[in-house]
Amino acid sequence: MMDRFESAQAVTVSVVVPVHNGGPHFRRCLESLQASSPPPLEIIVVADGDTDGSGDYAERLGLRVLRIPTAGGPARARNLGAAKAQGEILFFVDADVTVRVETIGRIAELFRQEPDVAAVMGSYDDEPGDPGFLSQYRNLLHHWVHQEGCEEASTFWGACGAIRRTVFEAVGGFDETYRTPSIEDIEIGYRLKDAGHRIRLVKSLQVTHWKRWTVSSIVLTDVFRRALPWTHLILSRRAVLNDLNLQMAGRISTLLAGTLVAGLAVAWWWRWAIVVVGLATAGLLALNQRLYRLFVRKRGWLFAFRAIPLHWAYFLYSGLAFGIGLLRFLTKSWTRPAFRDSDLKGRLSVKSVPSEKAK
Repeated sequence: MMDRFESAQAVTVSVVVPVHNGGPHFRRCLESLQASSPPPLEIIVVADGDTDGSGDYAERLGLRVLRIPTAGGPARARNLGAAKAQGEILFFVDADVTVRVETIGRIAELFRQEPDVAAVMGSYDDEPGDPGFLSQYRNLLHHWVHQEGCEEASTFWGACGAIRRTVFEAVGGFDETYRTPSIEDIEIGYRLKDAGHRIRLVKSLQVTHWKRWTVSSIVLTDVFRRALPWTHLILSRRAVLNDLNLQMAGRISTLLAGTLVAGLAVAWWWRWAIVVVGLATAGLLALNQRLYRLFVRKRGWLFAFRAIPLHWAYFLYSGLAFGIGLLRFLTKSWTRPAFRDSDLKGRLSVKSVPSEKAK
């Protein structure tokens, strides 16, 4: 296995950070990367149509900056950064996360020790940067999902994910038809697995997420940028994986949440419906008790009481989104073009290179 990839001696890491109007979170991100020990071979910032001076700030720090005049999404930005990278390992980091001092070194060592691993992904930690209730809830939920995932992963994660450059080029990079932050990382993960590559979820490889979540951004992300395109991807591949957000416990919880709402709706006319409501409630609490204990442990009982209804609402609208996605798929009203391997061939050659400044 030692000759399947690059030499198992010291490996070099190129960090690729796509940014579109990153603001203060982006500055924290770059500061954390520059504080890495050992440092990466290079930090490449791809300014994806940014108008707030994020690219200029990165240049002032002496980093290599690639500019795309019009925003086209993180898939295209990551591909451009990868095409210019020199390291054996491509480490993709979102502009709103901060890494730990040892993160780069740990990634290099992971790939050195396991030459048959093609990609590695981490997790958000349990100390989200934004203090707001929704941000704390959302990021703790994401942390929990990854901490409960399979270490032999079935997909990839672009916020904190590293991949061997040769493998990335062989599979054609990210699918650029995803024009906004969506499931482009999940999709490339599926292709990696199809090609027989190993992806490892390293639960101790954690980064801090600084994003401020609102009700509208949660719904936009969960329904339109994740659930609907992910449903199409699942149905087109005819495979539902028992991992991460698709674990069996989550699927059962979705059914129970729907049953609870249906029971409440008919309880006025059918008194025994309250029994159904009670059983569904008990089932939801039992299936998700470890997550709710995390809420209590990290933020207290009041936080948990506020977060649990949001979690049940998540199951409800996720199930509804899957139903809509299924209907779209069956009626062929989904307008997104079907993926073909040939669509990505030569993607990383970047025929039209945006303006670049490097110091």
